[in-house]
Amino acid sequence: MAKKPKKQEAGAPAWMVTFSDMVTLLLTFFVLLLSMANMDKTKFQAAAESMRSAFGVMSGGATPLSSPKVIEFAPIQDDFTSRLYQRMLSQINQLKIDRRIQLVKDRGAVVLRVEESILFAPGQTEINPDAYPVLRDVASLIQNLPLNLRIEGHTDDSPPSTQAMSNWDISIARAVSVLKFFERENLVPLDRMSAVGYGSQRPLVKEQTPEARALNRRVEFVLESVGSNRDALPYLIDAAQQAPF
Repeated sequence: MAKKPKKQEAGAPAWMVTFSDMVTLLLTFFVLLLSMANMDKTKFQAAAESMRSAFGVMSGGATPLSSPKVIEFAPIQDDFTSRLYQRMLSQINQLKIDRRIQLVKDRGAVVLRVEESILFAPGQTEINPDAYPVLRDVASLIQNLPLNLRIEGHTDDSPPSTQAMSNWDISIARAVSVLKFFERENLVPLDRMSAVGYGSQRPLVKEQTPEARALNRRVEFVLESVGSNRDALPYLIDAAQQAPF
């Protein structure tokens, strides 16, 4: 007498249910890690491209290329920028730092903006000794932060008083003077600093009034995380390559 075929249970096999539960838990775990991570966008993009290259997954069917170059500086992530801005603003209020020093969020970074008149005499590139306490206050705000510092010199578009130096030269020399002061006073490590001059190419305001020109003459202290378009910056001076002065 023939045996009746064994009746199969409906639904997925038991091992598949267990496997699906494990995959779901792993996915939840990695989503949780991702939500708590504070990633550098530039590094994440570079890592993603590297992974695609490693597995041969390229857009348009192209053959894998070498891993992209990770640029050395990058703007701070937006949420971190906001927290850093609030923290520094609180410190400025507590220390009662000169009100002519402005704290702003610009180009995805936190920037300390100092008027020319605080640091330099008109047309000069040597720091006014009266400005030393101001620079020490600026350093006290940034020296304990695990960030890089780019010192930017800016001028207005008025012709300089001397033919020996252009506006570019003045902006560069002023940024370097501040960098040298920080190094000489051991306020900020050399390997965290760079200096750059923009001349009159990045004005805050475009009006041609004396007040507007005064706003454009400034030194800015830009705080950045690891990763910016350093190579695109004009007349960049890396502090690590400048010592000894």
